[in-house]
Amino acid sequence: MEEVKLQKPPKKYMNPYLAGVLLGIVILLSFYFTREGLGASGAFKRGVAKVEQVIIPSHLDSEDSAFHHYVTGGKDPLKNRLVYMIVGVFIGGFLSGAINRRLKLKLEHSPKITSRKRAIAALIGGALFGIGSAFGRGCTSGAGLDGMAVLATSGFVVVAMIFGVGYAAAWFFRKLWI
Repeated sequence: MEEVKLQKPPKKYMNPYLAGVLLGIVILLSFYFTREGLGASGAFKRGVAKVEQVIIPSHLDSEDSAFHHYVTGGKDPLKNRLVYMIVGVFIGGFLSGAINRRLKLKLEHSPKITSRKRAIAALIGGALFGIGSAFGRGCTSGAGLDGMAVLATSGFVVVAMIFGVGYAAAWFFRKLWI
């Protein structure tokens, strides 16, 4: 007779409304304790500044570099709270996945497309979002959520545009998912 191993199913996800409220509280606490908001793109820009500092330090010393201000006065661009925040996000996500038995390396996609096509579309979408955050001088959390937390009109406009364009574009790109 075969031995059957019973595995516990993964835990359910957090209620999205509760998660949204908790995110808002985190942003307000960030402003209260650090006088600054959150923003992932700032950490990634500092990472690029560090790479440029290692590979082409002469360019980084010139005023022509977009990352010059991250290293003025001999500063290390990676010694910043946003960099530590992003490292913590990755560690926290990994631990959460491990604890809740969701730690898997898989690519989800529609049966109508290949894994390769889905990966390429995801990379292009991520690159476009990154370029957009550079043009917008901040990512979703930096430009949108932080702006809304301080009741700036620009924050509300950014979030409305992100969701509005995402909703409008979803019809054209739905075949990549469903």
